[in-house]
Amino acid sequence: MTTPTPPRPLTTGEIAALIRHFRGMRHWSQEQLAEISGLNIRTIQRVEQGGSASFDTRRALARAFDFDDIDSFNKPISVPSEDELRGAKEKFDRENIMLPAFSLTTGRQLAQLAEACEMDLSEPVFDLPRDAAELFAELVDAFREYRECSELYSEVQRIDLYEDLQSKIDELKAKGVSLRYAERKVQVGARILNAELMPMTVLYVLAFQLGKEPQQIATPRSAQISF
Repeated sequence: MTTPTPPRPLTTGEIAALIRHFRGMRHWSQEQLAEISGLNIRTIQRVEQGGSASFDTRRALARAFDFDDIDSFNKPISVPSEDELRGAKEKFDRENIMLPAFSLTTGRQLAQLAEACEMDLSEPVFDLPRDAAELFAELVDAFREYRECSELYSEVQRIDLYEDLQSKIDELKAKGVSLRYAERKVQVGARILNAELMPMTVLYVLAFQLGKEPQQIATPRSAQISF
């Protein structure tokens, strides 16, 4: 059995590598990280080059990356070995796939996505204020209802729907909420002997904080749905 690495403070080099890693995962530039964290761009550059970082600077960076514990960069931690990190990544890659996430900006775009899918997984990825949460729920209800009976809509009704969805998307953006979508093909099977698998498209509609949108999302590799 491997002995756990005893907790210790992170070195400035480790802090630098972590900041570059978390920034890269989000596809942020140094300028974006500076704006989100409230730090000066020169501070970001210094920290990423292995320079000093004050207690408050580390807290600001942890906040920018939405860490539950804003002192994550200040506390002594058990730093995993390279073998442990490699094993964790291999496990993640075995259990998950990465899907490209695209910007969702228009009501017409969302309606067309709804028509092309058989099911969706739609949720916010951060705690929305009550008014934004209700607005996002209304948006999801609206496009799901349209998906179920889109063939019954007249052309005029479609235009009305596009405008309604657009107004909700714009209002969410005004509240600091940005929408991303991804699509995935899955095989859905029934719990019946020799039942054939049915190909379906799953639509992911996810709400992120404006300015913190990822380019990819992770979803479990084993996504076969049975009923």
